[in-house]
Amino acid sequence: MLSDIEIAQSTPLEPIERVAERAGIPADGLEACGKYVAKLPLSLIDRQPKGKLILVTAISPTKAGIGKTTVSIGLALGLNRLGRKAIVALREPSLGPCFGMKGGAAGGGYAQVLPMEKINLHFTGDFHAVTSAHNMISALLDNYIYQHRRDGFALKEVLWRRVLDVNDRSLRSIVTGLGPAVNGVPAQSGFDITPASELMAILCLAADEADLRRRIGNILLGVHYDGTPLRVADLGIAGAIVVLLKDALQPNLVQTTEHTPAIVHGGPFANIAHGCNSVVATRMALSHADYVVTEAGFGADLGAEKFYDIKCRTAGLQPALTVIVATAQGLKMHGGVPEADIRKPDPEGLVRGLENLDRHVRNLRSFGQTVVVAFNRFAGDTDEEMALLADHCRALGTPYAVNEAFARGGEGGEALAEVVAEAIANRPSAPLEHPYAPEDTPADKIEKVARKIYGAASVTFSAAARRRLEQAVALGMAHMPVCIAKTQFSFSADARRYGAAEGFDFEIKDIVLNAGAEMIVAIAGDIMRMPGLPRDPQALRIDLVDGRIVGLS
Repeated sequence: MLSDIEIAQSTPLEPIERVAERAGIPADGLEACGKYVAKLPLSLIDRQPKGKLILVTAISPTKAGIGKTTVSIGLALGLNRLGRKAIVALREPSLGPCFGMKGGAAGGGYAQVLPMEKINLHFTGDFHAVTSAHNMISALLDNYIYQHRRDGFALKEVLWRRVLDVNDRSLRSIVTGLGPAVNGVPAQSGFDITPASELMAILCLAADEADLRRRIGNILLGVHYDGTPLRVADLGIAGAIVVLLKDALQPNLVQTTEHTPAIVHGGPFANIAHGCNSVVATRMALSHADYVVTEAGFGADLGAEKFYDIKCRTAGLQPALTVIVATAQGLKMHGGVPEADIRKPDPEGLVRGLENLDRHVRNLRSFGQTVVVAFNRFAGDTDEEMALLADHCRALGTPYAVNEAFARGGEGGEALAEVVAEAIANRPSAPLEHPYAPEDTPADKIEKVARKIYGAASVTFSAAARRRLEQAVALGMAHMPVCIAKTQFSFSADARRYGAAEGFDFEIKDIVLNAGAEMIVAIAGDIMRMPGLPRDPQALRIDLVDGRIVGLS
C-alpha cells in the first residue's frame, strides 16, 4: 500500500491556471507562486457570495486519529463527482506538528491537497510572514522601551510575547536583555507557537486590508502604571506590520488529488486559538463554488464552537450543514478500550464510546445545525461495526454515511456527498443560535460555554484570571467573544477523561487579551500555548532521499 507522500508524488499535477479555470477564476487574476500554487487577490471575492457553506468537525480526537481533513477533501471530491461545483477551504499546516506528531496535515490517501510537500513545509511563506511580523512588533516594542527609558517611559506590564513555528518547550519562559546595557532592558518573556499568535488570528478574521490594519493597530502590547493601554498604533508601526503581512493576506489556491480547486489559508490551532481558516479564504471559495467544504480544528467542542461563536459571528457566515466525523478506533478509545487494542473488533467498547458522539451531536444541534455523521472507515473496521454505527445514527435521527475517500478518492466520498446534498436541499440548518450573548460578561460567556458545551458543573477562575477579566472590561473588551484554550482530548480540561465527561470543575488559570483579534482567550487546565516535542518526533523519519522528500506522512 502506498504512503500518503507516495500517492502525492505519483499524482500528475495540472497547471494552476487550469485549476483556476474550473473555479471560474481567470488566469490573469492569479499571482502564480510557481507552476502549481497561486495567490488569489481579494478583488476576486464577491460582495454577496452564492455558495452553501458546510462545516466538517469531529468527535473528541484521540491518538488514533480521526481524519477530519481527509473527510473534508473527500466530501468535496464526492460533490464534484456528483456534478456539484465544490471547493474545499482548509487551514495551512504548522511545522510544529508536522515535525512533531503528525508528519503532515494535507489530507491522506487519495483525498489530499497538492503539492503536498510544499503545503506541509514552507508553502507560500504565510506562516513565516506571521512569525516575522509578530517578532518585529516584539523588537520594535523592546527598542521603544530601551530608547525612551531615560525619558521616564516604563510599562507596569508587558503583555506581548514572541512566537516561533517550532515545538520548543525550552522557550516557553525566557529572559531577554541580559548582558551589557546596550543589549536592552532585562525582562521576562516567552514564546508561543505561531498558530497561537494574535497576528495569525487577525490574519484569519480580517475582512480586508483596511480591517487588517485596524486590528493590528488595536493590538494590546502592555499597560502603563496608570492603567492605560499601550497599543501598536501608539508606537506608529501598524503600517510596517501590514507591509509584512500584505501578501500573506491573500488566500492560496492549490488542487486536490483529482485536480479540483482547493483554497488553503491561515492556520490557528483550535486547542490554543480559534482553529479556523481565514474569513477571506472562505468568502473566496463561496464566491466561486456552489458548495464550500471547510473544517475547524480538533473536536466539535473546540473547533465547531469557535467556528460558530467567533468566525461566523465576525464574518456574518451561516453554515448550511455540519458534518461530524467519527471512527471506530476513536470511539473504542472513548469507550475505555486500551490504545493497544483499538484495532481489534470490540462492539461493546464501540457502543460505550458512542456517548462522546452523542454529546457532540446534541451540542451541534443546539446551535441550530442540521448534522450528518460521517464514519471514516479504516482498513481494519468490520461490517459489524459499520452496522452498529448505522443503527445508532438511525436511532438518533441523524443522517449518516460511510466515508472511504482515503482508499478510493472521490468515488469513496460520493455516498457522504449524496447524504449531505440531500440534507441541504431538504433540511438545511436553521439560523445560528449561540450559547451566550455579546452583552454577557466575559466570565459569564466562559461559564456558559463550559456548562452548555463541555458539561462542566462549575467554573473556577484563578485570582490572576479574574484580574485580567476586570482589565478586559475596563479596556472596553467585554462585548468580545471568548476563545477557550483547553485539551482537545476531552470535554473537560483533563486530557485523560475520555468519553463524555460531565459534572467536573472547569479551571481557568489565565486570560490573554487579544484586542486586535477581538476575542478574550481563556487558558484552562494545563494547556500550553507552546507545545513540546514527543519522545519520538516525526522529524526522525523526515529526510531527502534521491531528491525526494520522505516521512511527511
